[in-house]
This record gives sequence, C-alpha cells and structure tokens, in this order.
Amino acid sequence: MQFSEQWLRSMVNPDLDTAQLGHALTMAGLEVEELTAVAPAFERIVVAEILEAAKHPDADRLQVCKVNVGGEVLQIVCGAPNARAGLKAPCALVGAELPGISIKQAKVRGVESFGMMCSSKELGLATEANGILELPADAPVGQDIREYLALNDHTYTLKLTPNRADCLSILGIARDVVAMTGAPFNAPEIVTAAVTDTQSKAVKVAAPAACPAYYGRVIAGVNAQAVTPDWMLRRLERSGIRSISALVDITNYVLLEFGQPMHAFDLNLLQGDIQVRFATAGEKLALLNDTEITLKADDLVIADNQGPVALAGIMGGKASSVTNATQSIFLESAFFTPDVMAGKARRLGLSTDSSYRFERGVDFGNTLNALERATALVLEICGGQPGAVTAMVGQLPVRQEVTLRHARLVSVLGIDVSIAQVGQLFTQLGFAYRENNGVFTVSAPSFRFDIAREEDLIEEIARLHGYEHIPAITPVAAQGMLAAQESQRSKHWLRDAMVQNGYQEVVTYSFVDAAWERDLYGNQAPIALKNPIASNLSVMRSGLWGGLLDALDYNLKRQQTRAMLFEVGSRYVRTAQGFAETATLSGLCYGSVLPEQWSSATRAFDFYDAKAHVEALFAASVRFVVEQHPALHPGQSARIYAGAQAVGWLGKLHPQWQQQYGLTQACYLFELDVSALSHTKVPAYSEVSKFLPVRRDLAMVVDQNVSAQAMIDTVMQAKIANLQQVKLFDVYQGKGVAENKKSLAFLVLMQDTCKTMVDEEVDAIIAQLLEIWSAQYAATMR
Repeated sequence: MQFSEQWLRSMVNPDLDTAQLGHALTMAGLEVEELTAVAPAFERIVVAEILEAAKHPDADRLQVCKVNVGGEVLQIVCGAPNARAGLKAPCALVGAELPGISIKQAKVRGVESFGMMCSSKELGLATEANGILELPADAPVGQDIREYLALNDHTYTLKLTPNRADCLSILGIARDVVAMTGAPFNAPEIVTAAVTDTQSKAVKVAAPAACPAYYGRVIAGVNAQAVTPDWMLRRLERSGIRSISALVDITNYVLLEFGQPMHAFDLNLLQGDIQVRFATAGEKLALLNDTEITLKADDLVIADNQGPVALAGIMGGKASSVTNATQSIFLESAFFTPDVMAGKARRLGLSTDSSYRFERGVDFGNTLNALERATALVLEICGGQPGAVTAMVGQLPVRQEVTLRHARLVSVLGIDVSIAQVGQLFTQLGFAYRENNGVFTVSAPSFRFDIAREEDLIEEIARLHGYEHIPAITPVAAQGMLAAQESQRSKHWLRDAMVQNGYQEVVTYSFVDAAWERDLYGNQAPIALKNPIASNLSVMRSGLWGGLLDALDYNLKRQQTRAMLFEVGSRYVRTAQGFAETATLSGLCYGSVLPEQWSSATRAFDFYDAKAHVEALFAASVRFVVEQHPALHPGQSARIYAGAQAVGWLGKLHPQWQQQYGLTQACYLFELDVSALSHTKVPAYSEVSKFLPVRRDLAMVVDQNVSAQAMIDTVMQAKIANLQQVKLFDVYQGKGVAENKKSLAFLVLMQDTCKTMVDEEVDAIIAQLLEIWSAQYAATMR
C-alpha cells in the first residue's frame, strides 16, 4: 500500500515528523517497507512567466526569454522547444542547487543568462522530459515551486499482513494513527446527494451469499472530458496510480481513500436492468485490458439483459466502459465476500487493486458512504444530476462478540496493563465493549473483520501499548525433566534411523499436481485447494511418493546416479467426517546398493533391500501381503500389516511410471504410517533357558499360490506349547515337484524352559503342525 504523507495528514496530523510517523506505523504492525521523498532537496525555484521569447542571435535552437519571477524580470537563455510567451513554468534562480546542477550567472553564446527554466526531469520528478514543465495559467508567479506543487511530501509504502486489509485505504491507516497517537481525526465528510434526476436502474442479486450488498445510482449529464484536479492527480500519482480520465480517476481515488472498489458504467451502453449472478460456463467477456476471457460457472459477474458487463470485484467490461463520449453513468459500490473472490483473479492471470482488496475483505459498513463520496466528487468535477440510490442488501456478515480475560492478557504479555488502560485502548480503536470482573466482551466495528478470537484482542492491546514498551525479561522457572514414555519413539528417532541406513531426508510441498494423485494413487477426486499458489500445486497430497520421485528426477538430471531418499510428512485424505491428516514416512531407493567402489561388485537395489530397510524400522514383526497399488509393479507390490492393521506399502515402481520419469533402472518405494512405527516394546527381563532348543526342518509341498507367510501365521496363531519359531529358509520348484506346486522348507524351533524336550514331545508338536497345514493348505511332506 503506497500513499502520500500529506494525504494522510489531511485526515490525521500527529505531532510526529516524517521519520517518527514511519517508525510509529512500523511498531504498530504496519511495516513501512519504503519511505521516499517526492522530490529531491532544492530551493530558489519559483513559478515564473515567460513574457517574451526571441530567437538567440547566434543559435538556431536557443531562445532569449524575458521572464517574470515575481517582482523582477530576468533574461534567461532557454533551449526548450516549448518555451513561448505567456507560458508559466518553474524557474531556477541564480544560486539554486538542483540534482547535479548548480545555477550561476552565465553567458550562453555571448548572451547573459540569469537563471534556468526547468523541466520535470531537472526537478527530479521524472526520468525523462521533452521541454520545460508547463504549469496552469493560474499559477501564482513568484511562489516557491515546492509549495505550489506540494513537493514537501513523502510517500510511504506499507508491507501489510493479509489480516490488515482495513489498512488498504487512507481512511484505515488514519484510524490506526488516531488510535496510536490520539491526534484529532478529520474523516472525509459524507454528504448525501440531493436527487435531481428520475432515472434509475433496477438491480437483481441472484447470488445474495456472494454479494450481500449492492448499491448503484445513475448520474446523468456528466462531462466525461472534464480535467482531473491537480490535487487529485498528485494523490493518485503518489499512490502509484496513473491518471486515465476524470470519471475513472474518481473511482480510483475513492478506492484509495475508503478502500472500497467502485466501477462506473456508461449508462447508454447498458441494456436493461443490472443483475449480479454467477456466469454460465462458456460465456465470454471482453475486459478493459483488451483481453477476452471465457467464464466458468463459479465466476461472479455483473450483467445486463445482453450478458456479462463486468467481472465482479475484479475488472469492468470493455463494451460498457466510460469514454470521452459518455454522457450519463451508472455508478456501483458493492460488497463481495472474500470466499467467492479468492483465487479468481489469479486463475485468469489478472491482478487488480479491486480484487486484491475484495480477496482480503472490504468494509461492508462503508459501501454506501463510498458511493456518496464518489457521487460528490463526480458532481464537483464532472457535474451532472444524480438519481436515487438503488440498494439491494441481504444478510451481511455477523460480527461476533469476542471475549478477553484480563488475567489472560497479563499472562501472555508479561506486563501489568490495568483494566482501565485496556478499556481506554479499546476506545481508541473504536471497539465497543462491556467489562465485568476483568472480562471484556468486545464488538469490533465492520472495518476490523480480522478480530475473531481472544488472541486478536491481545495483539491489539500489545501493538497499541507499544512493542518497544514490553520489556525483554528472561523467564525464571523451575527446571525439571519431562517424563518420556519408554514405549514411544519420536519422529527424530525415525529420521536418525533412516539416516543411519544411508538415506537422505527431503522436504517437499504438501500441495501437489492433480496428475500425481491420479497416476500414483488412483485418486480421481483429490482434496482441491480453493486458492492454489500455482496450477501444478492445486491439490493436497494423499501420499508422499510424488515429491520423492520429483526429487529423484531433479537429481538424475544433475548426474546423480544413485539415490536413497526419505521424507517424514503429512498426507491428507477424505473421511466420512471431512478430512484427515496422517503422519507418514516414505522412502525411495534407486541405483546401486553401495556407492561405486573397488571392494564390492556393483549391484542394483532389489525388492528385498527395501524390505529389509522397512523391517528394521518396526519393533515387532510385520507381514507383507501381496496386494495391488496403482503406483507399484503388479508382481512386486505388497501391503504391510502390523497384526490385523494395514500400516503401509512396499514395492517396485510400475513400469509405466518408470518410463514416464525416464528411469533406466528399477525404483523401489515404501510408505509407512508413523503411528505404527512410534511404538516399541519396553525391555523386560526374562530368564534364559538352561535347556537346549530342538530344531526340525520340514519341506512341505503346496499349491503355487499358497503364501508361506500365511502358513507361518496359521501355526503361530494356534499357540502350540513350546513352539518358539517357524521360519522359511528355502523355496524349490522343479524336478521332483509336480507342476503348479512348490516346495517350502521351514525351520521349526522348539524349546521348553523347564526341562529338556524328549522325542515324543517333539514329534507331537510336529504332528500338530502337519495336521494344521494339511487341513488348511492341503500340504504334504516332501
């Protein structure tokens, strides 16, 4: 937000110099990013009038001018092409110091010259100029040019936080300065225009939730070719807005003054009544910037009977814009809700002052006042006869009361602010409040739509009290060790474990490309962002593999042929209750298992390398069950289970996506719920058996589709006494084994902690195993 200091001081003029005012604004949370003088320092430059201009006797491009500088006529040699008799322009007297120029009495081609006629470039007001600066005919001769052009001014550029949209106006900034300093407030006077014309426009608001308030009026008989006054031009220019025409300048002026975007339509170019509605998908609209856009169904438009005439809150249409031929206008002032406006301008590649304000919030309590203010300026500058105001007001936002506990305020700020002081600060802010036993119930005005909770009120008290008045006190507190659950692992432990296995951590965006969700997770309806920061970051991720693959692609393009990457982050999914956020650990292996070296042969990662890394993270045993995942190879894809709960995935990247990413080798991925990794067994003492375990090896022939893990799980769930472990150590298919069969060799470990087992006991356990496997899986001993 850029504005003129003199404009601000016309509303509130505290007893602070320019630098002090800038510091006060910054300390109040309105950071002054830049403070610039309107013009460089100079003096002895006055308004002058050229009385005569004659050709120089020895130079074709020079003129010898007789110049009235106020009570004295000087002879000045001038080379400007526009120097002529009767022209008023700035004149630097002898002794004046301009940027890079010292004015002295001199001879120019033999003719004495006692000063210099100045251009805007020489005054430091422009980078280029074609001739001397022409002043209005009524400029008072002899007056200091700094005073006449109001050059003793500065421009402030504020870097506002998104919640302080009320300060996107001079009025809003002035209110804050009043609250900070207690200086008198001279707000612009709002005078209701006397209705002198019977014309009006009917307005229909078909989207009342998107446009709760709409005001408009006809002003007939305006002079569209009127000249914008110098005072308004200066204020607009020093706020970074160029002059276009008087009518457009007025709407821009009210936008800056009140923070209320406005628009003027050429009344004669509107066909029928005004409608505020959502567009029909596919409708076209030619905008003021000479571009044509195709509207979507969620675009809010202002329309007449022929179709859209403006993109609501963003930009007007070309067909109904005011021109020099305009004779009557329809002036609108409306409130559009931020939720409806958010992201629309960015999606269309537009950036306007209006959309910037509506997206952050506009004071809905000032919408009519802005219309009356603009009407008064139109009548003053362009003339005309105003009609009655057409008002369509629906359900405006409700300002909820917010409670502030005095004890909480003192606790958070760490300073003693009395109840009376708090009440006084609320009064300075213009907040209505009730106080009962140290509890304030506050109603914020319509222009402070950022006040929604207790912390907001605490912040207001802190910034008005003065951050510099809050002492930096080292806290004093008793220190004690917090109890840490031995059964819990932190995310830091997981990161350390991954790094110890050779992985490197990456951090990627939670916002991802919708194509990643569709391709890698089969997610056809991801959680879409209302206001994405980029088109390829438009949805929330339901998994982290997209970011890892993108990081891999980035590294491969920079000649890194080996990568072990992991990320600990959140994924976001839809649930019956709305949305859920789940902490997730994802990993990726690509390239060779070991860095290139002389002592070991190069070997690429395989499924079992990634599986070993995953198993090392779990405190208890987990099962890997063959299941299909859209991102993984159908033959090398496994769902990971801890007990009966699915806790992750492991597998090889699908060949389709491997080809899409241009990967020349296999890529292995895994994704695990952090909650399943965060629990570990608390170490507990158990006596070591003094008796030797008994081992038996069993080779079982089963159907090819039988899972060895399922066979192991079945017998372990049977809880056979003294059966300690069953483990697969060999798989065989070939000669001696029937077709569509396979031989699974299991290590069976048995141990009694009280005595040495005898053959009868061992045989009984083996018999139970064989019986279970035979009944469940038709297994036979080989």
